[in-house]
Amino acid sequence: GLVIDGRTLSIIFQGGLEGKLLELSRHCRSVLCCHATPLHKSMVVKLVRRQLKVMTLSIGDGANDISMIQAADVGIGISGQEGMQAVMASDFAISRFKHLKKLLLVHGHWCYTRLAKMVIYFFYKNVCYVNLLFWYQFFCGFSGSSMVDYWQMIFFNLFFTSVPPLLFGVLDKDVSAETLLRLPELYKNGQ
Repeated sequence: GLVIDGRTLSIIFQGGLEGKLLELSRHCRSVLCCHATPLHKSMVVKLVRRQLKVMTLSIGDGANDISMIQAADVGIGISGQEGMQAVMASDFAISRFKHLKKLLLVHGHWCYTRLAKMVIYFFYKNVCYVNLLFWYQFFCGFSGSSMVDYWQMIFFNLFFTSVPPLLFGVLDKDVSAETLLRLPELYKNGQ
C-alpha cells in the first residue's frame, strides 16, 4: 500500500511528478491520500481519469468531498454527521458506508443488465419500424407517401418505448440480491 499526505501531494502536483505517482501507484494494491485538501482530492481523481483512461468512482461524506465527487464519473454521497452537501452533489446517496457493497454489486448488476437489454430492445423496435417503412416504399413506388398517420406513429412510439421499459425496470431481476452478494464475480458476466 501507499499512503500520501497533503503536503506530499502539493509537491507532486507543483513539481510535475504526476507520472511518477501513477507509476508508483500501479505497483500498489491500494493508495490512500490523507490530510488532503478538496483541490488535491479532485486533482487526484482527474489525474487518474485523464492518464489511465479508466472510470472513476468517488465516495464522500462532507462538503470537503464535493469537488472530488463531481470530478469522478460516478459520485456517491454518504449522509452523515457532516451534513447533506456531499449527498446533494452526488449521483447516488447512501446512509451508511456498509450499504456500498449492495449498491455496487446488487443494484449495479441489475442496472447493467437492464440497460443492456433495453439497448437491444430499442434496436429491435427501430429496426422493425424502419424495415416496415423500407418495404412500403417498394409497394408505393418510392413516391414518398406516408404509410401511417402521425397519431399511429405517436401511439406506436408511446407504447413501445414507455410500457416495456417500465415493466423491465420494475420486474426484471435476473439474479436475486442474496446470490449477487454471495457471488460478486457475477458482475463480470455482463461485461
